[in-house]
Amino acid sequence: MAIVVLFQGCLALGLPWGAASMGGKYPGKYPPRMRFVALLNMFFLSFLAMIVLVKAELLFPQLLPFSNWAIWIVVVFGLTSMILNTITKSRIERIWIPVALIQFGASIMVALS
Repeated sequence: MAIVVLFQGCLALGLPWGAASMGGKYPGKYPPRMRFVALLNMFFLSFLAMIVLVKAELLFPQLLPFSNWAIWIVVVFGLTSMILNTITKSRIERIWIPVALIQFGASIMVALS
């Protein structure tokens, strides 16, 4: 997840990697509105990572009851991400398939533990 958060941060800062995101709709630098979306994505993805770390009992033990059901949101997100990265028309965006597969697999392992 850290890799994806860093990538979103790079998009938010204006690096010209837009072709590898959002189906390649914004090749080059993201426009200002999409840079804000990338920033929001960073926070959302960090929140999902936190849920996994809580469920794995590595952070904030007081949030374990919340993570017991929230982990399934992470699993669904991982599955959706994997599917969308597989069917994208952007060839370069398919580089995210292995990352999405690892995220999905790891989240399901933690969910079932």
